[in-house]
Amino acid sequence: MKALSTATAFIVAMAFSSGALNAAETAMLRGDAARTGLSNAAGVPAAPALKWKVKTDGPVASSPIVADGTLFIGSNDGNVYALDVATGAQRWKTKTGGRVASSAAVANGRVFIESYDSQLYALDAATGEVRWKFKTDGERRFTAKHLHGAEPAAELMADPFDFYLSSPAVENGVVYFGSGDGNIYAVDAAAGTLEWKFKTGDVVHASPTLAGGTLFIGSWDSYFYALDAASGREKWRFKTGEDHTIYNQVGIQSSAAVANGVVYFGCRDSKLYALDASTGKERWSFSNKGSWVIATPIVSGGTLYFSTSDSGMFHAVEAASGKPIYSLKFTWPSFSSPTIAHDVLYIGTHAGKLLAVDLKARRPAWEFVTDGVRENGARYIKPDGAPNYEAAFGRFFHDDMVIGVDRMMSIGAVLSSPVVVGDMVLFGSMDGNVYALTSATPG
Repeated sequence: MKALSTATAFIVAMAFSSGALNAAETAMLRGDAARTGLSNAAGVPAAPALKWKVKTDGPVASSPIVADGTLFIGSNDGNVYALDVATGAQRWKTKTGGRVASSAAVANGRVFIESYDSQLYALDAATGEVRWKFKTDGERRFTAKHLHGAEPAAELMADPFDFYLSSPAVENGVVYFGSGDGNIYAVDAAAGTLEWKFKTGDVVHASPTLAGGTLFIGSWDSYFYALDAASGREKWRFKTGEDHTIYNQVGIQSSAAVANGVVYFGCRDSKLYALDASTGKERWSFSNKGSWVIATPIVSGGTLYFSTSDSGMFHAVEAASGKPIYSLKFTWPSFSSPTIAHDVLYIGTHAGKLLAVDLKARRPAWEFVTDGVRENGARYIKPDGAPNYEAAFGRFFHDDMVIGVDRMMSIGAVLSSPVVVGDMVLFGSMDGNVYALTSATPG
């Protein structure tokens, strides 16, 4: 497989930043295969206004991917949607056989996305027609006994916080993705045939990151892997924490970011790790004292930014050393991965809000509240703005945990990772909507 030329890579990067991709170029979660999350688009630095919203028939954990003026996004209603970026008008939707909790990758006029029906779909970007399907060995969620301390302790339970499927990355004519069957797959993008697969010890719902011919990805088996992208051969693996009691502090759930020869990723063992991308040697780690790191971190100007789960924190640390710079209290968990455009960081939270953080001022710039908050917020948000978990969760039986998570998601939790295109920011919500925001005061 041939690497992209410097000129081609530059054109693709610039096209993503401006939001003006054509069918011959690529777009994917966090903008590129290295999952950098950086954009040169204008964004929405001032107070936002709703430009449009589109209601799907299920919660939206998928993140929007934009190519050639079209937004592609999945919904738990089982459909993949193609929407006009400017207006939100539906161009097409394609039904799969299961929830679509994956985010798409777009390349050469095709849309690649996973469904809970255990298949990777290749769709025609213009029409939504299925070009091919690749079947895995069987999708499933992470399961464990006595999960998060729920009863009955001897029962094997599916994790209700396992919200996402792996989101594909495309490079050099190959589609890479992970699966609940424990495999990491490489599939020919044109034909849908298997190039190679690599077996891990458990569910892989993290998304692959590619840099320098290496694929980086974590598994629920507690290992973070570096594989040769061409062959699938293991280069190295790194061991994270384990928890064989209630399986709360174990597993890598989201994608990594690669910058300046370092790979950064969060883990449910409550640490944010920085590893040497070539050797897998730990450079530093940041302890979050029991709070998961699900979202993909982001590096800009020598600073690494990331959010946490239960502690509801947003941290800025030195990318080279992990030394703390400052922190903000979000109060609510954040699984959404941030995007940065012109010193403004955009991120969603479980509070049913999209937040903009002014990175120069080191403070929130604005927030946008989803419809779910207006519909269900009074039940599950306390007067002081904190989560009302007591109202959502009953006794800690597994069924009660599942119902409680569903109730908390009903306030329009933003698990989707926002994308900035031109003067808009776009994202999905667990209230079923896809939102497009622009500045209330243009210019």
